[in-house]
Amino acid sequence: MTRSERASQIWAVLALAARGRQSLTYGILSKLVGVPAAGLGQLLEPIQSYCLIEKLPPLTILVVQQESGLPGSGFTGAKATEYAKDQMKVFAFDWIEHGNPQPEKLEQAAQQQPSNG
Repeated sequence: MTRSERASQIWAVLALAARGRQSLTYGILSKLVGVPAAGLGQLLEPIQSYCLIEKLPPLTILVVQQESGLPGSGFTGAKATEYAKDQMKVFAFDWIEHGNPQPEKLEQAAQQQPSNG
């Protein structure tokens, strides 16, 4: 499975989490998608880049560190002082209606606007 195919899979998980107004730790997301937590950053990047380009709420803000409850260091979709506000925007957005971008769109976004430092 390619990075973008895996990102598309993660998008669906995050869309459902947003609908349920939940955040997910890297550990939980790791278990849900079968990828080591240490490798999630590179898989979240296409989603983060797509949201930035399409001016969507930062969906990847829902993936947080267990210790702090905050996104990891690769998250650049919002200012640290705006996390709570932006998380509410993610919860309010209709991700199911928006649909899941095709893997090619996600990969194109990551190439067009790399966003994971």
